[in-house]
Amino acid sequence: MTCLKLFGKNREFVCKLENIRPRLFRLAYSWCHRRDLADDLVQETLTKAFKSEKQLKNIEQFDSWTFRILINTWRNHLSRTKIMENIDDYVFTDEHTPETLHEQYQMNTFVHSAVDTLSQGQRQVVTLIDLEGLSYSEVSDILEIPIGTVMSRICRARKSLAGKLFQGTDSAEYNATFLRRVK
Repeated sequence: MTCLKLFGKNREFVCKLENIRPRLFRLAYSWCHRRDLADDLVQETLTKAFKSEKQLKNIEQFDSWTFRILINTWRNHLSRTKIMENIDDYVFTDEHTPETLHEQYQMNTFVHSAVDTLSQGQRQVVTLIDLEGLSYSEVSDILEIPIGTVMSRICRARKSLAGKLFQGTDSAEYNATFLRRVK
């Protein structure tokens, strides 16, 4: 006579517990990816099932009942091991806050409207050199104009933009800031 029979357990129930163990282990292992933890979860699940045999109304629902116990055991494990952080101690480092995105949008709109006021030739040269990063000679070839014309247009365009974008500030400061941001 086995110990299980001494406890009055149903033989069919005990056989089902023994047979479902590999399936429970596969499922638990697929969730946690650790053999030791999966084994502990299965052991705890089988212990709970063994103690709760009377709660199972229909033996045909044994598999789903046992899997439900495993899921609850897994959830309990997760809640016990959950790392809690105080949100007040957390330092937010996201640079894309609503305020910065709005400021960036306003700056883009302001720069676009300033560039739109340039003549067609100046606008072409500024966008090709400062936005696309092309050299003066490449722009000269693309627009089929002399390199001296490219240089004078970019100079006039930058001065015009400096006057519109940085009213009241030093144009040398503008040139350094504008070139850093554009490139």
